Amino acid sequence: MEATDNTVAMTFGRANHAASNNNGAVTVHGLRITRDLHEAEAALDEALIRQANLLATMVRARRETPVGPFTGQEALLRLAASQKAMLDASGELARVHGKLLDVGREMGSGLVDDCPPAGSAGDAGRPVALADVA
Repeated sequence: MEATDNTVAMTFGRANHAASNNNGAVTVHGLRITRDLHEAEAALDEALIRQANLLATMVRARRETPVGPFTGQEALLRLAASQKAMLDASGELARVHGKLLDVGREMGSGLVDDCPPAGSAGDAGRPVALADVA
């Protein structure tokens, strides 16, 4: 038995097999967390897009129908508040992502992914204008 970095490595019998199973469990859970995190991030982005579309539709309806210029103003303000809350949630989820990256590094899981994920608009190594992404 050899102690290293707050862990104990056992090289005999079933203890070694159990350690192997634990590493497999960590990997499986890490993969699941990564999948679910990316799905949650995508869902927030999708919700923001749908809210933006709703806002545009509401303003267009007001402009193109014979109603007063402030008709539906309270609904628009509430939708804008909802969008801000969604952006706040997105920021918190980004913080969760960062903390999970720290946990992955600490666990040595090798599941440390890119932030943002590879293939997204931000991975070219240069700032990307929002208009370029759209």
